Amino acid sequence: MTADRQSLLPVIARSLRTHRERVGLSQAELARRADISKSTLSQLEAGAGNPSVETIWALSVALDVPFADLVEPAQAPATVIRRNEGVAVVSDVASFQATVLSAAPPQVRRDLYRIVASPGSVRESDPHMPGVVEHVVIGVGRARVGPAAAPVELGPGDYITYSGAEPHVFEALEPETTAVLISEHRGGR
Repeated sequence: MTADRQSLLPVIARSLRTHRERVGLSQAELARRADISKSTLSQLEAGAGNPSVETIWALSVALDVPFADLVEPAQAPATVIRRNEGVAVVSDVASFQATVLSAAPPQVRRDLYRIVASPGSVRESDPHMPGVVEHVVIGVGRARVGPAAAPVELGPGDYITYSGAEPHVFEALEPETTAVLISEHRGGR
């Protein structure tokens, strides 16, 4: 085994165990689904063995995860996105931009955005899929936020939660109003 391949064993071991436990499979059941021996899977989860591409592929299919999820090291423990970094998406109808800070990975049902908006127009959102709940915390400035029928004026540090499955609005009342928006998906995806 090459040094590069040897350094992958701990990554593969941790990934296999994590994904297997996430879906609630025993080693025996995962081995059966991947058509490999239980002893091979046990060795891999212990950080030993000499896995082939075919073995890892079979395990990724059985776990319903991309091949790369089993061989790439886990992300760094901290991610920093500075104020003016990230990909911002701008509204065509309001002084409103949303920057995705954290998209929901598989099995996690939430997205996190930084909002920057200015007065002059209202960002009206159509209903999302059933089960979506939005959470907003104002950081700087003031805004009217919430259900379109009854938005609430919020200031720095104020928090609101409401159903995203109904029409809702975000209207900045001061220039450069900033907020954090968490879109929580409680239903199936």
